[in-house]
Amino acid sequence: MLDREGFRPNVGIILLNHRNQVFWGKRIRTHSWQFPQGGIKHGESPEQAMFRELHEEVGLLPDHVRIVARTRDWLRYEVPNHFIRKDARGHYKGQKQIWFLLQLMGRDTDMNLRASNHPEFDAWRWHDYWIPLETVIEFKRDVYQLALSELARFLPKPQGQQPNRYLRANMRGTHRLDDMHSDMHPDMEGSEGPDQVAGQDVTIIVNGTHR
Repeated sequence: MLDREGFRPNVGIILLNHRNQVFWGKRIRTHSWQFPQGGIKHGESPEQAMFRELHEEVGLLPDHVRIVARTRDWLRYEVPNHFIRKDARGHYKGQKQIWFLLQLMGRDTDMNLRASNHPEFDAWRWHDYWIPLETVIEFKRDVYQLALSELARFLPKPQGQQPNRYLRANMRGTHRLDDMHSDMHPDMEGSEGPDQVAGQDVTIIVNGTHR
């Protein structure tokens, strides 16, 4: 479903923990990291699409989160041609997004990266709210900056001081370390290219074991 300008309606999700750190997901079988996002289906409101994507990608239900705020207007980014499927070139231009700021009311263990048959992420971690823009693929950087800046004034008062530096693998399924080094296969549905994070020292948790 595209608008007249060739932009697909989409939602983006910034999920906070009680320290105002954000959920940062590693796209399955890639080195790419991003916020959860996904398309709005025909007949859905942005809020309905957000809750559907939240469950499909992160495994959370509406009762697990609280909506803190959302962006006022659509935020748009154009996708370079080489990231677009050949059959969509010429009429698909990019994404227009409504971004939601959510606060996790449940526990980390409520998350399930295998909640759908087509998982988006195979690992995740908590990251400081102001993610370095150089870790985001170039054509998404402006939208990430706009969304984070617009929603920052709604941040709840954080609890605690020490950041959680752990990288979490799928908490209810298996996770292969060699999957983290496979090639990327981008598509149109909110996953157009790599958002790479390099040079970070983290502890990996795979099925409860430190690696």
